[in-house]
Amino acid sequence: MNGVIIQFFHWYHPGNLWNEFADKAIFLKELGFTAVWLPPATKCSENLRGRGYDIYDQYDLGEFDQKGGIPTRYGTKHEYLNSIEKAHEAGLHVYADIVLNHRMGGDEEEQITVHEVSEEDRNIKIAEAFMAKALTKFTFPGRNGKYSEFIWNHQCFSGIDNIKKDNRKIKGIFKIHNEYGEEWNDAVSHQFGNYDYLMGADIEYRNPKVVQEMKTWIKWYLETTKADGIRVDALKHISLDFLKEWISYIKKEINPDLFILGEFWKDEAEKINDFSQEMNDLISCFDAPLHYNFFNASNEGKDYDLRKVLDGSFLERKPIFSVSFVENHDTQRLQSLESSVRSWFKPIAYAIILLTKDAYPCVFYPDLFGAEYTDQKDGEEQHIIMPKVEILPKLMEARKLFAHGEQIKYFDHKNCIAFVRKGEKDHPGCVVIISNSGEGYKEIDLGKEFANSVFRDFLNIRNDEIILDDNGKGIFKVNMCSVSVWIKNDFYSD
Repeated sequence: MNGVIIQFFHWYHPGNLWNEFADKAIFLKELGFTAVWLPPATKCSENLRGRGYDIYDQYDLGEFDQKGGIPTRYGTKHEYLNSIEKAHEAGLHVYADIVLNHRMGGDEEEQITVHEVSEEDRNIKIAEAFMAKALTKFTFPGRNGKYSEFIWNHQCFSGIDNIKKDNRKIKGIFKIHNEYGEEWNDAVSHQFGNYDYLMGADIEYRNPKVVQEMKTWIKWYLETTKADGIRVDALKHISLDFLKEWISYIKKEINPDLFILGEFWKDEAEKINDFSQEMNDLISCFDAPLHYNFFNASNEGKDYDLRKVLDGSFLERKPIFSVSFVENHDTQRLQSLESSVRSWFKPIAYAIILLTKDAYPCVFYPDLFGAEYTDQKDGEEQHIIMPKVEILPKLMEARKLFAHGEQIKYFDHKNCIAFVRKGEKDHPGCVVIISNSGEGYKEIDLGKEFANSVFRDFLNIRNDEIILDDNGKGIFKVNMCSVSVWIKNDFYSD
């Protein structure tokens, strides 16, 4: 099907996103997108300033007057549901962003017992247990029990980062003592000793009432929104035992065909693969290792060995469960995982994920539309401009028309690589050639069926023609630090 996702947001998107997407749904479908990843629609603790990840009330999709207003940063519930409807009318699947790890902005304080742990090793106590107050009770007064009467209290949370002791506010990482123990859940990543805790009030998934509430909620959410899939945030920090039970419930009781995509952020494909196997292949994962390959390649220039650009990627390790991307809202400039791929390399990176066999690519909003924003870093205000990747629409068209069939790789030179897509019935193939240094070339034998054929660059980067010899062999060229997609002249259109 050659599906392509668009991540239709970035960290600094100004808002009113649901209406913007509704207006652009048909345009995106015509470009060749098949699915859209939308940001969290839930009411957050910072409301219009929040991005959806500082989740407050999972049942408030911009419907109730909570945290300072009715709409979220992105719009109202009505606008959200309308945007999904417009996506479906255009023939696009919708993947909704889901935050399972934490809650923020509690409504009432509770007296709790906690001990403080080291940020570098959360298994190490740096203070003995003591009594404190914390915002661990969530009553959602603005919603007043509609959709769910479940009240969250400290028994629903394993840790928190803000407490009050003797009326003094203290920040840190505090393990909450609840009836499920004084230790963290062990069924999580063991980075920092134990990575159960990430931020806010960390959800305690050993509490069966919490597990049941999350099942009740996801059934309500999917029936309400009609989303075709979900993107699940921060999987390193969430109990594997819970995830397996929760996802199995979704597949068996709600929608067996629901697409589930996870953010399990590791730079080693083997660790992502281990997680995938633990999850019994119920979930696809973003290919962070491939992103870092692109990031390194863009920084190292001609010193980077292009033959290794796919090495160690999840795409190479387990393509059917891999989602490839060049950049996202966490890696963009000034964000927590900042590793922005340089502009000169982005056309190359997109050519790789859009045209290579087996990839399920995800395109980042600013790379299609551009973005401009200002934020603080190290106490200084910085103004960032993210230019659009001008050839993205052409690469999207190339994927739709030509990126089909068997693939043959010519990864035989450190600065110039190529791959051939041989095409299939109703879809001619193409030759993709890439350079990260000077002008490059590659001798490629396409077989006698292509004898004397004329090829042109579909991207219009090169204006020359390539004429194959009597045996279907020719020299395919590429400009310095560039990419070309050569197609048979019969299929060429300006």
